[in-house]
Amino acid sequence: MNQGVYPLAASMINQINRLDQISNNLANINTNGFKQENTTETTFNYYLQRAQQENFAPTKNNIVTNNIPKIDAKYIQGEMGPIAATGNKLDFALNQADTFFKVQDLNGDIVYTRDGAFKNLDGFLVDSNGNNVLNADNEPIVVEENFQAQIGVVQIPYSNLEKVGNNTYKVLDENNLEIFGDNDGLIVQGAIEKSNVNSVSSMVELIDAHRRFEQSQKAIKSIDELNAALIEKIGNNTK
Repeated sequence: MNQGVYPLAASMINQINRLDQISNNLANINTNGFKQENTTETTFNYYLQRAQQENFAPTKNNIVTNNIPKIDAKYIQGEMGPIAATGNKLDFALNQADTFFKVQDLNGDIVYTRDGAFKNLDGFLVDSNGNNVLNADNEPIVVEENFQAQIGVVQIPYSNLEKVGNNTYKVLDENNLEIFGDNDGLIVQGAIEKSNVNSVSSMVELIDAHRRFEQSQKAIKSIDELNAALIEKIGNNTK
């Protein structure tokens, strides 16, 4: 196979991954507290420098492998979304970008969310998925007078989080988080944080990913046509 096809095919795969990611962001544009995800792509220079650091002699195979573009990482864009007043006493918004509510999922695990659209279920405070909202001591919260003071808030860097389930996160390193003894000044009652997805910039990125995919696809088609013409010419000359 023509070696020029490898980076083009890899680029197409990258753009498919971008399309999936951007589409998921757009699908959650109305999800409370949602944080959009982005991807980063490495360059040829990165692979060249790594090859030099590892001190291996480049061969035909690893040159092809290290020349192709690859998705390097996904990351969460942690900027706060707009806070909208609702007047509902069970709605809460966090006013710091790297703070989270604690909830207990159906498996009994503690996960974290910024979606503060809570409800009263049989006297207990639960999130939109019916999971118990927890206090600072990881206990369910009873909806009673001054219940809002019991809501647990933790501070976690986004680099220490992984998305799981429906708009929730799990922590990667339990030692890299801070549990606040109280939530004074950290939450706003009667308000909700909206998604931080920017529909305009996301649509621009979506169009860009489509165009890059099509460009690589056309380039592969051109290479294929050139190869076919070359094979036909060689075949005619050998008759």
